[in-house]
Amino acid sequence: MEDFDARRAIEIAARDSYGRLIAFLAARSRDVSAAEDALADAFASALEHWPRNGIPDKPEAWLLTAARNRMTDARRHACVRSEAVPALLMIADEAHAMADSNISFPDERLKLLFICAHPAIEAPARTPLMLQTLLGLGAVRIGSALLVQPAAMGQRLARAKRKIRDAGIGFEVPTAKELPARLEAVLEAIYAAYGSGWDDVAGADPRRKGLALEAIGLCRMLLQLMPGQPEVMGLLALMLYCESRHKARRSATGEYVPLLEQDTARWSRPMINSAEQLLKAAAHSGLIGSFQLEAAIQSAHAQRIKTGHTDWEAIALLYEGLVVHAPTIGALVGRAAAVAEARDAAVGWALLEAIPAESVKSYQPYWALAAHLLARLQRIDEARVAYGRAIGLCEDPAMREFLTRRLEALPVEPTK
Repeated sequence: MEDFDARRAIEIAARDSYGRLIAFLAARSRDVSAAEDALADAFASALEHWPRNGIPDKPEAWLLTAARNRMTDARRHACVRSEAVPALLMIADEAHAMADSNISFPDERLKLLFICAHPAIEAPARTPLMLQTLLGLGAVRIGSALLVQPAAMGQRLARAKRKIRDAGIGFEVPTAKELPARLEAVLEAIYAAYGSGWDDVAGADPRRKGLALEAIGLCRMLLQLMPGQPEVMGLLALMLYCESRHKARRSATGEYVPLLEQDTARWSRPMINSAEQLLKAAAHSGLIGSFQLEAAIQSAHAQRIKTGHTDWEAIALLYEGLVVHAPTIGALVGRAAAVAEARDAAVGWALLEAIPAESVKSYQPYWALAAHLLARLQRIDEARVAYGRAIGLCEDPAMREFLTRRLEALPVEPTK
């Protein structure tokens, strides 16, 4: 039991404190890779010591002290630049002070988000670097979320970390004039983090458990830093709309429930109301952006809680605007789905088919929608192939079962 309790405490610390610990260490050493290595060793040490010696009163402080010791040892072996010594000594002092007092642990994740968005770091690496550094996601998971091959993603992350270390990039929140240039990457990282937690609806992955709520919390912090910024409000509204449906995404027996079949009585009205207020406040700025448009699409879906139906024509028009602002694969697939519902399956399929094949070969939502539309068009053999691709790319067991049932329900021959 003691061993189980210790491992459980370590799992909780990894889930709840990883980003804060990395941010704290990287802020002072300016070496993200060294901070990650040190923290990994600290967790390994915890696995050895906590079951034997008991769970410390302040797990974060214990881990921080262990990581600090790892970094100072690395310095002795010439693994850390000599310029970092004063910073390491400061970490040691603060770690000991934290262990001996009731000082609350400093949360510097927002600063780390902005350092990862520094203009000296290549643009494609900024969002992945934030996801790995703050949330501990691996290159495979990040690559999957951003549609990049894992090997290429790993190389991109390694180059970015070397850039921070070798250039000695200052770990400071940018000035007011510098914030807008870095904001887009920060928002993308927060939304990607939310999506990673949202995908793990069953909570099966301990490293992703709680990510959705953590992303919402980070966005609230960002709104405090940049009050009135319309795209920050748009992103927060978007996540709240999505989170409002969390309890409706599974049936009482754990089966996946698609959006159009969800029981709106299980949606959170307080979250929807908060999202509506944020979206209205963002609209007053007169500056439209992609996150506001995505939030507006979710707002249109949320109206079903009042009207009992979905205005697909309005959603299709919003997707047209989104594609103009941000023609991402997700936006293009979403537009095809909305147009198919609002107008005709053939028109939706034409839009879907126009997306370059290379960009969607591993994008699961594309194949799920393709299967659905091909089935509606009575192109049954093609629908079977598309369902097979969608099932093979699906990570969620409940959704796989849902798609498998749809596949098995296809007629043997097209209806004449």
